[in-house]
Amino acid sequence: MSTINLPLNLTVRVHPVVLFQIVDAYERRNADSERVIGTLLGSVDKGVVEVTNCFCLPHKEHTDQVEAELGYASDLYELNQRVNASENIVGWWATGQEVTNHSSVIHEYYARECSNPIHMTLDTSLTGARMGLKAYVCVSLGVPGGKSGCMFTPINVEVTSYEPEVVGLQLCMKTIGLQTNPNRPRTVNTMLDLAQVTDASDKLLTLLGEVLGYVEDVLSEKQQPVNTVGRALLDLIHSVPNMSGDQFAQMFNSNVKDLLMVVTLSQLIKTQLQLNERLTSLTSFLN
Repeated sequence: MSTINLPLNLTVRVHPVVLFQIVDAYERRNADSERVIGTLLGSVDKGVVEVTNCFCLPHKEHTDQVEAELGYASDLYELNQRVNASENIVGWWATGQEVTNHSSVIHEYYARECSNPIHMTLDTSLTGARMGLKAYVCVSLGVPGGKSGCMFTPINVEVTSYEPEVVGLQLCMKTIGLQTNPNRPRTVNTMLDLAQVTDASDKLLTLLGEVLGYVEDVLSEKQQPVNTVGRALLDLIHSVPNMSGDQFAQMFNSNVKDLLMVVTLSQLIKTQLQLNERLTSLTSFLN
């Protein structure tokens, strides 16, 4: 038996916005739909498939066939290309925790749209109280000169995020416990810039306290040192710029002044817009 096309060394990195879009599509599905499928968009670089966007593909699954609106998928991809030309088709997704009999048929379509498409599944049913995330590639199998088939083989998948996405996730985490505590507000407001700086500083002080505690325990032989932690601390120290306390204070104060100036300008613009809106409504009422 021989195998053809073995992209098993791929690593899939999924951004949180993709997971949110899949869950939203699952919640908005038709009542007769057991699962939802769609297209994954992103980029491929040096064996890493980074999935940054996706959209839903309307379809119906019958016992012996699959019906999908391929024209809709093509039009939506062309529209997305006008906004994000760097996002290309890298595979497709489906809700559920298993690869079904129809998956190979759907995979054939995406194999025509891109090279070595990935297949990602997201368990929206929360089996085992977890939203299982898995990724596969389709490996061709066959005997030389005979019939060939394919097999979905798991590959490594992980969740990654940009810094703005981390801020959004932290805001979403504040809504945890809404089901058990209905008195909590259903909406979460973003923090002011200075408040975010204060919150980040408090977290940094807490982390520094934990690191200092670990170092003191190692020096006093209360805890055995860990080589990986020591190397990480050494890299951290080397990454810190070599500057005096006065230089750091000057740099910090300069950045704070810039931040205050931006906050002041944004508040002035907001006030001006509100005045303009009220004057416009007053003028229309007088006329």
